[in-house]
Amino acid sequence: MDSSTKKPGPLVSAGRGLMLSVVSLAGSITLFVLAVLSLVFIVLGFGVFTTPWVLTMVRAHANQRRLLAARWSGVRIPVPYRPFPADARTGVTGRVERCSLMLKDPATWRDLQWLLVDMTAGFVTALLSCALLLYAVEGFVLAAGLWRVFADDRYWYAFIPVDSQATGLAAAGLGAVLFGLGLRYGADLLRGHFLLTKALLAPGSDQEMALRIARLTESRHDAVDTSAAELRRIERDLHDGAQARLVAVGMDLGTIEALIEKDPAKAKVLIGKARQSSAEALTELRDLVRGIHPPVLAERGLGDAVKALALRLPVETEVQVELTGRAPAPVESAAYFAVSEALANVVKHAGADRAWADISHTGGMLRIAVTDNGGGGAAIGTGSGLSGLERRLGTFDGVLAVSSPAGGPTMVTMEIPCELS
Repeated sequence: MDSSTKKPGPLVSAGRGLMLSVVSLAGSITLFVLAVLSLVFIVLGFGVFTTPWVLTMVRAHANQRRLLAARWSGVRIPVPYRPFPADARTGVTGRVERCSLMLKDPATWRDLQWLLVDMTAGFVTALLSCALLLYAVEGFVLAAGLWRVFADDRYWYAFIPVDSQATGLAAAGLGAVLFGLGLRYGADLLRGHFLLTKALLAPGSDQEMALRIARLTESRHDAVDTSAAELRRIERDLHDGAQARLVAVGMDLGTIEALIEKDPAKAKVLIGKARQSSAEALTELRDLVRGIHPPVLAERGLGDAVKALALRLPVETEVQVELTGRAPAPVESAAYFAVSEALANVVKHAGADRAWADISHTGGMLRIAVTDNGGGGAAIGTGSGLSGLERRLGTFDGVLAVSSPAGGPTMVTMEIPCELS
């Protein structure tokens, strides 16, 4: 297990296992049946329109399991879906094209195979983490007197025929063993469920390498475009801000030079105006530099920089940092601006009154989680800025995961591979 994810307690594991077993059985069976019917209906024509909708639900189901695997057991499962073209057509032609693209994606067929396994072996592995504890309780209840109900018709508790107090105590002894196994291995059984999920959903090494190359190529282009846009922003801010103020200061100084002997009082007023303009220009330059690379980030590192950022937010923000060193400067800068953008989204869109930022590094991975108590509903690709955030992290082979159910809370998790110095 990734050491960044604490091992849950046995009762927590049991509760999670019970929830997963229900989702695996009901959710996966429903989606598998819908997917098969929709694929069959393609022959009749209207399946072309229903299949993308059904497969999108399947992908959301699989992505939710990926998120739970990372949050509950530290099992990271790549998201291997091929992106849709930016210039995708709309209307009937667009629906047909989308259906074709999804069916040609190998990840689609891995998802369907996973649904079939999830409703069977996945259901069993999830249920075991809570079944051991529940079945153990039955053994204790039998020993406490329930065995009398079966005095005339023996009841089999596992391999023990219960029809007397002695056999009831034997059932309790077996229950104690099962209870101990549940306490000790409940979390491991839950992790086993997610490892089974990873074995089915994760792409092969060749496919994963191809996806990684494609992602890095795309992120490189995005990084170039972002750098060009940032350079244009800096040039615009300098031209419209500090540069204009400094030009005004120069003109005021020329006027002062002409008036210093003829009208000292007016020259004194202009000196005050020039001093104010120079102070404003200096403030703008400092803000510009802070936007490029905050001094506190360079001097004190990512943790203190995020803490300083949190102090300036209108939303109460708690920052927790667990770092034993400093990440490389480019990674620190990318992580800082990623956190800044995530917190800006909280302020602008979440409707939250409190936020949390947790920063840690374990297993060669810088992990950042930004959580808020807002209304939820955030998603990548909805114009919330999360798409740009994902591209920023992709430049460093990082990943972004979003959990934001309706009603909240919202958790944005970012991971960047790096080593601390």
